Amino acid sequence: MLVRDGTRVTSMLDDLRQLVEIESPSGDPTSLQSSGLAVADLLERRLGRSVHLVHTEVGPHVLWDGGGETRVLVLGHHDTVFPLGTLAARPFAVDDRIVTGPGVFDMLGGIVQGVEGLSRLPVLDHVKVLVTCDEETGSHHSRELIEELATGCRAVLVLEGAGVGGALKTSRKGCGTFGVHVTGRASHAGLEPEAGINALIEAAHQVHEIAALGRPDLGTTVIPTLARAGTLDNVVPAYAEIAVDVRVETNEEKARVEQSFAALAPRLPGAALTVSGGIGRPPMPRSTAIELIALARRLCPGVEDVHVGGGSDGNFTAALGVPTLDGLGAVGGGAHSDDEHLLIDFMVERADLVAGLVRTSTAD
Repeated sequence: MLVRDGTRVTSMLDDLRQLVEIESPSGDPTSLQSSGLAVADLLERRLGRSVHLVHTEVGPHVLWDGGGETRVLVLGHHDTVFPLGTLAARPFAVDDRIVTGPGVFDMLGGIVQGVEGLSRLPVLDHVKVLVTCDEETGSHHSRELIEELATGCRAVLVLEGAGVGGALKTSRKGCGTFGVHVTGRASHAGLEPEAGINALIEAAHQVHEIAALGRPDLGTTVIPTLARAGTLDNVVPAYAEIAVDVRVETNEEKARVEQSFAALAPRLPGAALTVSGGIGRPPMPRSTAIELIALARRLCPGVEDVHVGGGSDGNFTAALGVPTLDGLGAVGGGAHSDDEHLLIDFMVERADLVAGLVRTSTAD
């Protein structure tokens, strides 16, 4: 059902504009400090109570606490993938019931809608809201806090953008990045090529072996995505590195792939390999979302659910066995692209869905 509520929509669009116009690229602590303060202001202004900023070397996480033992954790992030200057080229805009601008879908719109929904509840005891600053770069500085807050909760509600057509996200692949670092030996490519150990050739051997680890039939993808090697065109390269994106649907595949990377061995005599990284986000199984998706369908009849390949902070909470429902944020699309957009006609509906899930999950 499409909902058009002019007053509520206008308020949410005003809040969204404020967040979008403070650029918040991941890994930029100065920008993230500004965006964190803006999110804190939004939470305090709309929900009352003071907000705690959890400072880290990469920026602040924003934590709002409704008091009492936590039964529901609402998760979001205020970092975006877009570099400084994107706003000048692609400013916040509203046209024909569509909102565009960097971060409107992933996931500033979700934050605004979630806060709007919570603001409609007369009581917010037993609710915490955590908006982190490093989700787009792997949540290395927030994972421990997320898991600590989620433990013992009845529900974790994740404000990431919805799936196609507004579908909620009930399962996700585990994901991570591996780095394979090759050490060879430099030599003059014309005078003494035989004296060198070509790290680029070794890396080429490894790329083929790594790509063969994929098991599409099991939902496992292992994709070499970046490679670097060499210094000059007349020098046998002494160093090369490969970045590999990995996605898995089961913990068994996670273990197999991690063991396979650990077992990689050089092909060229004298070459050496080191492997870094891993599958940092465990798979998010649908089993943890069954009760919550049933509740969501009672609150919003006809809503669908979907399995997706991308990861979120919901992967961490679901892996703990905590009931987790994702994709509760903006309905739209184009995440991480110039086509990122949010559909206005679903904003109130999604805000009310979050409110209903919170109200039911916190009830005695």
